[in-house]
Amino acid sequence: MPASGVRAEAIATRLSALGFLTRVEEHPRHTTVEAEMPDDASAETWREVLDAVSAADQFGLVATSLNDRTLWAVVRKAVPATGDVGGPSHQQ
Repeated sequence: MPASGVRAEAIATRLSALGFLTRVEEHPRHTTVEAEMPDDASAETWREVLDAVSAADQFGLVATSLNDRTLWAVVRKAVPATGDVGGPSHQQ
């Protein structure tokens, strides 16, 4: 498993250990981890959640008017050093 996958799985594992149902999705350039955040999460839980997602390249929280809150984290995949990085028109 690539390093990005290991990091994403580690984040998901930590969030699962806190009792959150997580979703991990692979994309061509990154891996995402998402979890629904309950309204009654304690300050200590938030600290642990923030510590877990700090291993990501980006993270955030989407809140809707229906009080749904989804925590997300993105772990970027490494860009190949050579090869078809930018497609045929970008190769040297």
